[in-house]
Amino acid sequence: MAALIHPTAIIESGARLGADVEVGAYGFVGAGVQLGDGSRLHHHASVEGHTTLGAGCEVFPYACIGGKTQDLKFKGGSPGLRIGEKNVFREYVTVHAATYDGDFTVVGSRNTVLAYSHIAHDCIVGNDCVMSNGTMLAGHVIVEDHVIIGGYGGVHQFCRLGAYAVLSATAKLVQDLPPFFIADGTPAVVRAYNKVGLERNGHTAEQLDRVKQIFRILYRDGLNRTQALEKLATHAAAATDEFQRVITFAQKSERGLTPGP
Repeated sequence: MAALIHPTAIIESGARLGADVEVGAYGFVGAGVQLGDGSRLHHHASVEGHTTLGAGCEVFPYACIGGKTQDLKFKGGSPGLRIGEKNVFREYVTVHAATYDGDFTVVGSRNTVLAYSHIAHDCIVGNDCVMSNGTMLAGHVIVEDHVIIGGYGGVHQFCRLGAYAVLSATAKLVQDLPPFFIADGTPAVVRAYNKVGLERNGHTAEQLDRVKQIFRILYRDGLNRTQALEKLATHAAAATDEFQRVITFAQKSERGLTPGP
């Protein structure tokens, strides 16, 4: 099937469109854009800049993908945006290019980004994440796989969200949220571990028990952060994937870990 382009859509010279691409009424595709096979732009959707949109992505009306960074440090050049496959960007979503020449904002695959959400310059988003309406990621945020952010959740610059973490609706994250945990509040604090989310993603009872042990050590045993991390590192299950995810995440943290209540 050939690309299906509405007569009112604008496809600039130099844009590359894969097979079976659809661009609706008044859609816009910029000169530096590459659209993967089977991608669909609804009416009034825009993809611009130095942007690659993977196969099977869907961009809803008035979303703007690949726009210029809002970072005032931008000095020109050709920073860009790289997006994987089968992502959904709902109405009025904005995803911006990186700031410095040759750098990229990166979004993985199979993510669902709901209406009015914003992914800022130089963010790195993994796979299989859900960002509910009004999610705001400031610059340089890292979101690992299987993360869920509730409506109007906000994330401070340079923060990281570990795999399978949940940031609740209207929460403000100002430090790094370790894998597996649920944070809520303004500023956000860790309230629990993501038992339901882990079960839905196929984690076993043994894996859930290890995550529960990690949660207790970090947030319920009354230890300071150094003591808690030492206890994790010397635990009998320290070599398991669950313990290693959290230990490695903590070792890389620059903003510090999100505290408990």
